[in-house]
Amino acid sequence: MQINDTNDAISHYLYPGMLFARNGNYIISTILGSCVAVCLWDPILRIGGMNHYLLPLWNGDGLPTPRYGNVAIPMLVEKLLSIGGRRENLRAKVFGGANVLESVGGLMEVGSRNVTLAEDTLVQEEISIIGHDVGGTAGRKVIFFTESGDVFVRKFEKKSGNGNP
Repeated sequence: MQINDTNDAISHYLYPGMLFARNGNYIISTILGSCVAVCLWDPILRIGGMNHYLLPLWNGDGLPTPRYGNVAIPMLVEKLLSIGGRRENLRAKVFGGANVLESVGGLMEVGSRNVTLAEDTLVQEEISIIGHDVGGTAGRKVIFFTESGDVFVRKFEKKSGNGNP
């Protein structure tokens, strides 16, 4: 974590399989390929949090961790509620889920399965999705400003093997 002098926000990089939500003014960033990040925000309290999960479903073996969407999203909701957020105020933005390995298809399309899991879980949690940038073949850098709820996305386009974009 480091202090950002321009607006007193604290920067936090979110690694895969993690989540982050705290009271205060934070700038949370992460890099996504087929993974998905859900940003939750309470516009009344101006607090938010983000998760970064790799796979849609935890199969029940081992400990439930936020590496799995069906664990990460409910954990993020509970974390926001524990720091004062109100369920009826929560808004979501969903990012990632790219098919970064274009030759892989069918059941192996982890990105699209991750996105579907996020959308379905947020509907079950009765949280509105107010923004998204999902799918495609490009990775993304996501930057979430918890005080404003703003999210900036930069896509990383693939380059061909011959050096041409």
